[in-house]
Amino acid sequence: MRLILASASPRRAELLTTADLEFEVISAAVDETPRAEELAEDYVLRVARDKATAGAARGGSGLPVLAADTVVVAGGRLLGQPSDIGHAREMLRMLSGTVHEVLTGVVLLAGSRELAEVVRTRVRFVPLSDGEIDWYIATGEPQGKAGAYAIQGRASRFVDHIEGSWANVVGLPVATVYRMLRQSGVVS
Repeated sequence: MRLILASASPRRAELLTTADLEFEVISAAVDETPRAEELAEDYVLRVARDKATAGAARGGSGLPVLAADTVVVAGGRLLGQPSDIGHAREMLRMLSGTVHEVLTGVVLLAGSRELAEVVRTRVRFVPLSDGEIDWYIATGEPQGKAGAYAIQGRASRFVDHIEGSWANVVGLPVATVYRMLRQSGVVS
C-alpha cells in the first residue's frame, strides 16, 4: 500500500515512516488564511481538504491522498505558526500555565471516497518564566510549529499533561490515519 502525503511537513513524514506506511510527498500549497467567524474545526478541515484536493490534482496517479492541518486553540484564538520571534513569544505567554487544545483536520481521498475527521488533544503547560520563553525561542524550535512549540522536542519540558493523541500534537494522529486507511479499504 502506497499513498500520497499532501504535506511538506517533515514531522508528518516522520510519523508515517515510523508507523511503517509507504508514501510519497507532494507538497500542496493552499491558502491557510482563517475566514471571519470560521470555527477551528471548520478551519482545519477546510485547509486539510484543500491540501488533499491539490495533492490529488498534482499527483495524478490514482493513489490515495492524505492531508492534514494542525492548529493550537488557546484563549479562543487560533494559533498557527508564528510569523516572527515576537509572535512566538506572544503565543508561548498565552500557553504558559494553561490548558489549550491541539486540533488536526485529517482528510483521506481514496478513489471516490473522502474520509474526514478532526482530532482533539488537550495539553497543559507549566507556568513559564520570561527567561524560559527567551531560552526556548533562542533554540529556533518554535519556527514552523503551530502554537510555537514542538512537544517532541525541547518544549517537552513544559508539557505537564496531555489528554488524547500525542502524535496529534506533533502534527498527525497516526492511529486515526490508520483507521481511515482500513475504513477506506486502502489497507486490510
